Amino acid sequence: MLVAIDACAIALIAILAWVARSNAVEGYLPRWPHDWESYIRGPLVVFVVPIVLACMYGAGLYRPQRDRSLLSEAVNITKAVVVAMCGVIVILWALGNDVIANGGPLGQDLAGNVTRETTNSVFLGKYELDGGRFQLFLLAVLLLVGLLLHRTLLRFLLRAMRRSGRNLRHVAVIGTGRVGQIVSETIAQNSWTGLRVAYYVSHIEDTERTECRGKPIRGSIVDLDITLKHHPVDAVYLALPNRAAAHMPMILSKLERYAVDVRIVPDVNPRYLPQSMAMHELDGMPVLSYRESPMAGVGGAVKRAMDIVGSCVCLILFSPLMLAIAIAVKLTSPGKIIYKQRRVSLGGETFKIYKFRTMVCTGDSVTNEPDGPKWTEDNDPRITRIGRILRQTSLDELPQLLNVLKGQMSLVGPRPERPELIDRFRDTWRGYMIRQHVKAGMTGWAQVNGMRGNTSLKKRLQYDLFYIRNWSPLFDVRILLLTVVRGFVHPNAK
Repeated sequence: MLVAIDACAIALIAILAWVARSNAVEGYLPRWPHDWESYIRGPLVVFVVPIVLACMYGAGLYRPQRDRSLLSEAVNITKAVVVAMCGVIVILWALGNDVIANGGPLGQDLAGNVTRETTNSVFLGKYELDGGRFQLFLLAVLLLVGLLLHRTLLRFLLRAMRRSGRNLRHVAVIGTGRVGQIVSETIAQNSWTGLRVAYYVSHIEDTERTECRGKPIRGSIVDLDITLKHHPVDAVYLALPNRAAAHMPMILSKLERYAVDVRIVPDVNPRYLPQSMAMHELDGMPVLSYRESPMAGVGGAVKRAMDIVGSCVCLILFSPLMLAIAIAVKLTSPGKIIYKQRRVSLGGETFKIYKFRTMVCTGDSVTNEPDGPKWTEDNDPRITRIGRILRQTSLDELPQLLNVLKGQMSLVGPRPERPELIDRFRDTWRGYMIRQHVKAGMTGWAQVNGMRGNTSLKKRLQYDLFYIRNWSPLFDVRILLLTVVRGFVHPNAK
């Protein structure tokens, strides 16, 4: 039923996009119903409807949405529309429509010159299909907006029905302990789902209780067969305490005889469990993953490949500039050209970071700070004249390309800190050590957003954590592009 409703909605949206495009570009519409075929082939209904439905199915939009939020459904709709539009474009391109160039196939004029036809149409047998870029743009926008409104309206209608006592699903909670009571209370507080707790089944075999939280207790797990036969429900929530976990195989075996949904709630207060956890398996044992490094597996291999290629290219491009800087540093102040300092990267491992020296050789002692190392400040007496220019332009960090090539750093990531500063911050700032789940980087999300030098540590940490939790190869590419576009010069670079 829902698939049929969605199919009609998608077809109407496709026709609306075609009508809007035809009015805006051509100022003409075929007569209805005499030329009804134009309203099918013009809007690409033959492609759009099955492709979008398939993508919505792949995004899980035809699984039960009863206990899922509107936000999660909106995210899945967005994913489905994006993938579907990519599929439509690929099919049109395969059929001969140059969607990118907005031109038709190659041909020849009367003089024999190669030309490109300016049609946006492709042919499927004898039928001509309209595949212009403007129409595809309208289609994508209207699909996204239309499907979001359509599913939102459907949710409101279903909630209204559930408030009136229709479209309800009755559930039984197996377990009368703390976890079972929390499950019952949570279901009651989220009445929009249409779930209603019908009764409890006690996990205690010889229980004498007849009521729990205002709901009847219909026997124990020993009587589960009889209970489900005489009091059928739509779903069962298995919320056993740890001490009764040994009964789970027996209960699951009994539940296999009944057409009910079964959901297992672990004996951990679900209100204190983070929502963003992934399910994994360890030798047949389900394990919830709360936090892990995004660099594990394929993601880490892709990032390392990007680092190797990027650092090699940059070393070749910037080698003349690096040579000039090295000569300038050597001529303007005594001491080594390259400054090495211990920093911390992935997994808390320390390494020596390379930078062009920008301070006098006794830099850390000039300020005579009793509390140890500190960030540089305005008019810091430790910084040399050429060093100030290098810091303001971030050119002093170019030798870190060698750290990237050696695998000690990445092109993109949180900036590395000194071990003594990390020891100071790990107990002061909650979540600070999550930064060590990825390699330190030459540039990062915090840096392209102005968080450099002596700026708010809290703000920088927020940007770093956002980067780690949302990492992807495309996010790295975006940060690298922003680093180039926004330039290397920043007023906070001291």
